[in-house]
Amino acid sequence: MNKRQLCAQETKRKLISTALELLKEKGFDAINVEDITKKAGVAKGTFYTYFKRKEDIVLDISRVPFSEIAQELQKMSDLKLIDKLTHYFHRFMECVESCGINTCRQWTRDVLDPNNVPENKDGQKWKYDYEMLRDILANAVNTGELKKDTPVELLAHVLICELYGMMTCWCMSDGKFEPLDWTQKFCEVQLSQIFSQYITNK
Repeated sequence: MNKRQLCAQETKRKLISTALELLKEKGFDAINVEDITKKAGVAKGTFYTYFKRKEDIVLDISRVPFSEIAQELQKMSDLKLIDKLTHYFHRFMECVESCGINTCRQWTRDVLDPNNVPENKDGQKWKYDYEMLRDILANAVNTGELKKDTPVELLAHVLICELYGMMTCWCMSDGKFEPLDWTQKFCEVQLSQIFSQYITNK
């Protein structure tokens, strides 16, 4: 990567981190592109080099931490399925909480109405999260930890509904529902029960 590319990467990173800071503080509707560029110390036109609209930067904010979770899981091949899913749930919700409830509200809005962000028109965020869970389960079938007749797609949908349900409850309760606490309870009480009939003795 040359100097110009590194500079461009740093500028984009600065815009994303500044936007996240403002989102957490004020909420999506209370900020505009000029607020982001002014606080980031770049020209307003620079924003449009990387993003078409304010909504697009929220999609990018959602990609970075969750791609880090995928990298972590790749290094955890020795972990049992329940431990791997528990790690995924905790890290997923840590990312959600660390980005703040205002950012979570915008993510939820974009998932509920993917047409709100043209780049997300095919439900990319939801699809990305669902596919990550589906791949974890499919891998467990391939390694023999889960039975061959395990309904992988159904169970992946059950899990993603649980995660998105926790996010939605957090937004609807105005922060009174605490996702990390409920994630812990869900993992302790429900995960083993959901998979008990599918886990092999291997």
